[in-house]
Amino acid sequence: FALLYMPMFLVVEQSFNSSKHGQSWAGFTLDWYSGLFENAMVQTTTVNTLILAVVSTLVATLLGTLLAIGIHRTPWGKKMRYFYDMSINVPVVTPDILMAIALAVVFALFRSWTSFFEPGMLTMIIAHVTLEISFVVLVVQSRLVSIGKEQIEAARDLYATTAGAWCRVILPQLSTAIISGALLAFTLSLDDFILSFFTSGPESQTLPLYIYGSLKRGISPQIHALSTIIFSLTLFIMLILVLKGIRKERKLARSK
Repeated sequence: FALLYMPMFLVVEQSFNSSKHGQSWAGFTLDWYSGLFENAMVQTTTVNTLILAVVSTLVATLLGTLLAIGIHRTPWGKKMRYFYDMSINVPVVTPDILMAIALAVVFALFRSWTSFFEPGMLTMIIAHVTLEISFVVLVVQSRLVSIGKEQIEAARDLYATTAGAWCRVILPQLSTAIISGALLAFTLSLDDFILSFFTSGPESQTLPLYIYGSLKRGISPQIHALSTIIFSLTLFIMLILVLKGIRKERKLARSK
């Protein structure tokens, strides 16, 4: 726990240190936070990061859910099922740097035909969706396996249409897996640096790229303040999810 969290707590401590270089404690200050909110570059990169994460998450979640359903529900042969399983797992285990280089080459090829694939937000969204789809498929597919195919058959025996069976029986049970896959995709997009670095343009800088560029010029206390805000928001979201899980467990225990 010390190895995991002590570096982050030191970053939090330095965000309140009035010393610009952070070599020693020089007093408490909030100037780095106020300066951070006045930094136009930080605001622009934050908006770009959120747009990239939200759009790529929505597209990857939709496509990944449909792909998981198609693979699981279609009576493929063993060879085709092995092929699909391998195709889904390969992007997960492939190093990001290899995928980033491959995407950069593909976009360069496309640019020889059209300027639509110039480095920018579109190429970054495509790159992030390419990474995230496999993770969504794995999460949703594991839930589909536990649900089984019998429930669709039972719903049809009770005169439900195919659409009604999916909307009223399967999708409610898949909702937690879909949300989990979406949260995983959103986290991957927020954290990603390598894919963004190889596919971004001058007007599509994200927070990881901005932080990396700032580190090359020397660590600024504003970076510490920015990291503290992101860390605090993450802890807050995790706390809400944990509390919701505890409440669900208590309700289940009472119902039993």
